Amino acid sequence: MTVIVRDLRPGDRSDVEAFARVRHLALPYVLWTPESILHNLTRNPPEAQSRSLVAEEDGETIGTAQVALAHDSPEPGQGLLNIYVHPDRTRRGAGELLVRAAEEHLTAHGATKLFAWVLDEPANRAFAEKRGYRASRSAHFLRLDLAHAPLPPLPAPPPGVELRTAADFADDPRPLFRLDAETMADEPSDVDAEFTDYEAWLKATWRHPLLDRELTTVVLAEGRPVAFSVAFTDGGARYVTAMTGTARAFRGRGLAKVAKTDSLHRARASGCTEAHTGNDTGNGPMLAINKSLGYEICATEVRHVRELG
Repeated sequence: MTVIVRDLRPGDRSDVEAFARVRHLALPYVLWTPESILHNLTRNPPEAQSRSLVAEEDGETIGTAQVALAHDSPEPGQGLLNIYVHPDRTRRGAGELLVRAAEEHLTAHGATKLFAWVLDEPANRAFAEKRGYRASRSAHFLRLDLAHAPLPPLPAPPPGVELRTAADFADDPRPLFRLDAETMADEPSDVDAEFTDYEAWLKATWRHPLLDRELTTVVLAEGRPVAFSVAFTDGGARYVTAMTGTARAFRGRGLAKVAKTDSLHRARASGCTEAHTGNDTGNGPMLAINKSLGYEICATEVRHVRELG
């Protein structure tokens, strides 16, 4: 049996579905749909040099890789590669071939530092360390049984605060862009990001196929969005919080928890039964909010870094 690596075929629906299926089996805490995979591949700007790679064994997709330069970071030369192999098809060389192809692509386009998320399991960490990657920061995946777990009652908004949804900004989402840019700049990460291009944000974020505007809660104060909890859904029963944040001048008032609690109540009312989210292990305030809402840690991943040359 021979394993080969090739590019994903965006025009081949079955190929994209196989990619999504392997991703879901390897990383079930994240939403993967053919539409979201194509969106991530095709909406990145040319300077990202994005590629989606497939490891194939006798016609079966057994491994995947998403590869790109961190184009929205102020620091040049940073490459991103995330490799996931079908859990029942490991130790066949797929991971090794995908890593090699991803590294060759990124270094050919100027990357000097490579970042990869690795599930916190001994075999995975050993695989990364053997290839020159060192462990960096970590993050938790958390799960909430939205069908059965009790939710705290929705708190009354403080005076002068109003709850809306992202759907209310359909005609002009620019205020949400400004809030997203500010909160993302303060997200704990070893790869800083800057959102400065509104049109690029519209394409990549506002028009993301998983974005559920009706379940995304926005907190307004002083006539503008100051906190939000962004909801992704896949058209089924699964709900994922993609981002929860508060503008700097309004932090410490409990608005992030208000936003997320409201969004969860909306999700349950819409028929969602399973909620997932993720947090950097150093993000104590958000982990505390999620714990108070009933989330439990279900897995951990570790960012690994390899510096070249």
